Amino acid sequence: MKSLPYIMVLLGAVLWGTTGTTQTFLQEGISSFAVACVRSGIGGGLLLILVLMMKKMTWRTWPWKWNILAALAIALFQCLFFSSIRFTGVAIGTVVTIGSAPVFSGILEWVIWKVKPSRIWAAATSFSIIGCALLFVNRGEAIIDPAGIGLALCAGLMFALYTNVSKQLMKHAETLPAVAMTFSICSVILAPIALMDGVLWITDIGNLVPMLYMGIITTSIAYLLFLAGLRSVNSSAAVTLSLAEPLTAALLGVLFLGEYLSLTSWAGVFLILGGIIVITFGNRFAS
Repeated sequence: MKSLPYIMVLLGAVLWGTTGTTQTFLQEGISSFAVACVRSGIGGGLLLILVLMMKKMTWRTWPWKWNILAALAIALFQCLFFSSIRFTGVAIGTVVTIGSAPVFSGILEWVIWKVKPSRIWAAATSFSIIGCALLFVNRGEAIIDPAGIGLALCAGLMFALYTNVSKQLMKHAETLPAVAMTFSICSVILAPIALMDGVLWITDIGNLVPMLYMGIITTSIAYLLFLAGLRSVNSSAAVTLSLAEPLTAALLGVLFLGEYLSLTSWAGVFLILGGIIVITFGNRFAS
């Protein structure tokens, strides 16, 4: 099935979209960096144990260059994104980060890997970016802070870089050990920042259960789906499909958190859906 890899990437993004709702079950005041570190540690650590038990790790021939670059990119993405929303608020930070990532990915893929973006990608990305902007209109505080915008753009670049580098990693490694190693290394990178804020909060059962969900479902399983699909999907298309993440988060907010979406935001929902449908099934009609 030609569209199956696109659907796998899409499902991974949908699982990422449940992270925000899940975090509402954590006690207040927990550092976002600590959450990112523990989430990565649980997701990567459990998979690493499984990989070692299955003896799937080839230490001597492992593509360390690509793996370390992927781990560093995803760690920087989380740090930059969380920092950006402190300056700009959630709405603007999310729009700039998620909206810029597909553009950066297309540029990186074209300049570095010499893969020219297709017209289908351009159309789907345009729909989705406009939809993302409309989705967050009048949601949260609109603070146009130059430092925050810069951090958000850097976060979008890091996610695009992570996807492009992971595409190369998938050429040299199996999906399971690749995800295990990437997030195990990521948690080590984030640990110094996380430890500054403390991690004893994880011992509370009310925090442990949501963190286990975020570690296993939104990290281990989500990234396994994303990278498995990435084997057959261009990096630029995969990043565009990742716009399903804010779409899922917004819909879950309406369904479970009592949040309100204006008519403009609903228009954004349908534009993002349109972009996802175009990029998932449009390849069938490409010449």
